[in-house]
Amino acid sequence: MLSSTLLYSLKVVIVTLLISAISIIFVKKIAIHVHAMDMPNERKVHTKPMPRFGGLGIFFAFLVGYMLFGQNTIQMNSILIGSFIILLTGMFDDINPLNAKEKLIGQFISAGVIVFYGEILLSEITVFGLNLNFGFFAYPITLLFIVACMNVINLIDGLDGLAGGISAIFFATILVICFLQDRTMNLEFTLALIMLGSTLGFLIHNFYPAKIFAGDSGALFLGFIIAVISLLGFKGTVLTSVFVPLLILAIPILDTLFAILRRLVHHKRITDADKLHLHHQLLGMKFSHRTTVLIIYGVNILFAIASVFYTMNEHINPYIRIGIYLVLLLLVFWFVNKTNIITEKQIKFKKKKDLKNTKKK
Repeated sequence: MLSSTLLYSLKVVIVTLLISAISIIFVKKIAIHVHAMDMPNERKVHTKPMPRFGGLGIFFAFLVGYMLFGQNTIQMNSILIGSFIILLTGMFDDINPLNAKEKLIGQFISAGVIVFYGEILLSEITVFGLNLNFGFFAYPITLLFIVACMNVINLIDGLDGLAGGISAIFFATILVICFLQDRTMNLEFTLALIMLGSTLGFLIHNFYPAKIFAGDSGALFLGFIIAVISLLGFKGTVLTSVFVPLLILAIPILDTLFAILRRLVHHKRITDADKLHLHHQLLGMKFSHRTTVLIIYGVNILFAIASVFYTMNEHINPYIRIGIYLVLLLLVFWFVNKTNIITEKQIKFKKKKDLKNTKKK
């Protein structure tokens, strides 16, 4: 039984990977034709115009994967409709940038399809023996969760292969957890398989040096599917069910929280863009583009392993779990202390040091 499931999983991933990798070749030409190009500026790392629309290739592979391996249900129909809406929103933004309000409208409409038509809701959780039933508030809570996931992935999408790699790690981790919990051949498992292959096919063209970017069409679509899989597979009534997907996405979530704190500290709007994200900090520490992405992959994999251990409370020594959490926590504190990801103390320190050196000369 296990071997047949593994063979089926491998088939789904390989088929969607090939479809994605091949379709991206044509998507690049479409992006150039409609001028969906990411132009370099002072905030961006790349130095030449790059085609966007990578999300279109990922979505096409996802769509074919669903037709080949998916099942027709109301929930799946809501996912297809919602994903198409968010893909269109991202594509419009890739061609001619939308303002924050316009993008949010598209995000909430796509999330609304999932909540009100698909009836996929985070309705209750149990924390320390207390059951919290959200009642009517389950609707706004779920809407906000889906929109937050989309924006978290969109914000981390700043280097070649970064958003795609983090998303692929998420899908792979979900598959591992499904295997360990014997929860295969259901909707979230199938979606994770299809999306893992589709994302890996895109990464062939997107890993450094990238030939195409995901664009908002790709980042928003990846965040949308990540949110849906989280709600489908881990919407049970225990805190663990909510904590697992958040732990897998710890890196982009932390980067988003740091960005919000940084802008509040400096009295800026939360929507103001800057060049102080996690990947910018690592680049500022003189790591290369490729090394920076691999470092973030590595830390994200540690969080993913911690999430797997979190779901195996009965089988893993509690001291091992606590040790992993402490190491990750120390890494986060060290990084915040050594960089200006929240405040500009490091920049100020460097300026003072440069000024002293100038005086000496």
